[in-house]
Amino acid sequence: MLTSQPSTDLSAFRQLLSQSKDIVIITGPGLSSDNETPSFAGFWRKWQAQDLANPHAFAKNPSRIWEFYHHRRQAVLTADPNPCYQAIAQCEEVLSKQERKVTVITENVDELHRRAGSQNLLEMHGSLFRTRCLECYYEEDNYNNPICPALEGKGLPDRNTEDALILEEDLPRCDHLGCNGLLRPAVVWTGEPLDHDLLRCANDVLNNCDLCLVVPLPGPVC
Repeated sequence: MLTSQPSTDLSAFRQLLSQSKDIVIITGPGLSSDNETPSFAGFWRKWQAQDLANPHAFAKNPSRIWEFYHHRRQAVLTADPNPCYQAIAQCEEVLSKQERKVTVITENVDELHRRAGSQNLLEMHGSLFRTRCLECYYEEDNYNNPICPALEGKGLPDRNTEDALILEEDLPRCDHLGCNGLLRPAVVWTGEPLDHDLLRCANDVLNNCDLCLVVPLPGPVC
């Protein structure tokens, strides 16, 4: 039932959808364009966002990178899922009652799918609201705003804003079993591999589906 041929025949699509039992929806940053959340394209202060989302940038200046991510976390926390997110979640809810399966595979790290109500979700690039310790590698969810007191009022994107130069010991730290290691956002940065288990799961889902819908994917989102 899978097809790669482009078509604008809505009646044919409706028929295809009605016959599908296992549906995959692949989404990317285009889905958040109506949410007024910070885009991964363009600049934050005087740096291109892509130049901040990589391990080298974090190792060189973790204070700056945490300011960048604090800004993004704050913006997402005050945003509501737009109608696209809501429609996908409603689709999953309706079809699940018909004993049909919907799986969402997303590049997005803003968790707006979750907040819209999607349940069967693979977040391939991680989440803005999950941290990983550089010492013990422990990961956990964290929705504190700010994530640490030193980031209160920081992260303004204006190019004339000076770096806060927060001391490393005052940045987010790991409290798992007294580790106290430096935390980083648990997102996939440039040059880092995707999680092998997630990749295997996504591969299995795609191999077994009978319909795959792709929402525009205009660029990286870490």
